[in-house]
Amino acid sequence: MQLTEQHREYWRKNLGLTAVLLAIWFVVTYVVSYFARELNEIVILGFPLAFYMGAQGALIVYVLIIWYYARRMNRLDQEYGVHEGEE
Repeated sequence: MQLTEQHREYWRKNLGLTAVLLAIWFVVTYVVSYFARELNEIVILGFPLAFYMGAQGALIVYVLIIWYYARRMNRLDQEYGVHEGEE
């Protein structure tokens, strides 16, 4: 199968989106943990920020990443005509 310029552009956008979302995942997972002592000085609703991020915040961010990726890819699929349609 010969790849057209449209295929390459679709794949570039897909990889760009994936790279950005993986960078966000990395920051939430590792960078926040690395700076946990400094983040504990910030208190939200009586809990230190590092505790909040570990217990709830990171999970919320992960769900938002999945939701955004699915939504954006559905739009990208429709834009490039590769979406799964009802038959």
